Amino acid sequence: MTATVAGRLAGKVAVITGTGSGQGREAALRFAAEGATVYGCDIAPGPAAETAEMVAAIGGQMVSTHPVDLTAEDDVDAWIDEIGTRHGRIDVLYTNAGLATFAPVSEISLDDWHFVMSHEVDLVFLPIRAAWKYLCAAQNASIILVGSTAGVTGSVSNTRLAHTATKGAVVAMTRQLAAEGARDHVRANCVSPGMIRTPQSESTLLHDDHPMRAIESVIPLGRLGTASDVVNYAVFLASDESSYITGTNLMVDGGWSAVLPH
Repeated sequence: MTATVAGRLAGKVAVITGTGSGQGREAALRFAAEGATVYGCDIAPGPAAETAEMVAAIGGQMVSTHPVDLTAEDDVDAWIDEIGTRHGRIDVLYTNAGLATFAPVSEISLDDWHFVMSHEVDLVFLPIRAAWKYLCAAQNASIILVGSTAGVTGSVSNTRLAHTATKGAVVAMTRQLAAEGARDHVRANCVSPGMIRTPQSESTLLHDDHPMRAIESVIPLGRLGTASDVVNYAVFLASDESSYITGTNLMVDGGWSAVLPH
C-alpha cells in the first residue's frame, strides 16, 4: 500500500479516533493512501506511534496525538480545536474508538454500566460536538460512526446489555446528526460491523472459552470479517462518491443479521 496523491480523499482533512490498532489503524493507513491528511489519536501511546510510523512508511501524511482520553471533555476539545484552527475545517470525522465490558444482566454493576456508556457513547459525542463547527465550515463534510450488529439484534450467546444499549444509541445518533447537519451539508452515516477479527475480539469473543468462538460456521458468507471489510465502506463514505448518502446504517457482517442461523 502506498499513498496516492490524487486519491479518492485527496485534500481532505480526516480525523480518526482510536488509531492504535485494529480498524482504526487500518483506517489511518487507507485514508492516508487515498490522499487524506490524517489526524489520529489513541489512549495507548506505543501502538499509536507505530501507526503513525506505518503511515509515514507508505508516504502518507498523519499526525498522531497520544495519549488522548476521549472521555475527558477538555482533552477532546483541545485536540479537535488544534486541528480545526490549523485548517479552518474538518472534512471527515471517523469516530472509530470504543471499549466495552460484557456481563449477564444480573451481574452488571452500575460502575460497569457507566464505563460502557462513557467508552462507547460519550467518546462518540464529545469529538462530534467539538468538531461540529469545523465540519459545518467544510460545507461537504462526512461523519462516520461505528455501530454494531449488537445495536440492531439481540444475542443468546453473548451477554451484552450495556454494549447493545450503546450501539443502539450510536445508530440513533446517526439519524439525528444527519437531520441536524443537512442544512450545512454535513452528512452522517454509520457502519455496523458483525464479527470482525481484531486483537480485541481474538482475546474476548473469539477466545477458546467463549460461546461465540465458533460463530464463523453460522455467518452466511462463511468467514469472519476483517478490518479492511469495514474500512472499505468508510473510505466510500468519506469520499465525494457518497455525497448523496446520509442517515444510513450499513451492516458489514457477512449477512449475519439478515439470515437466521441454520
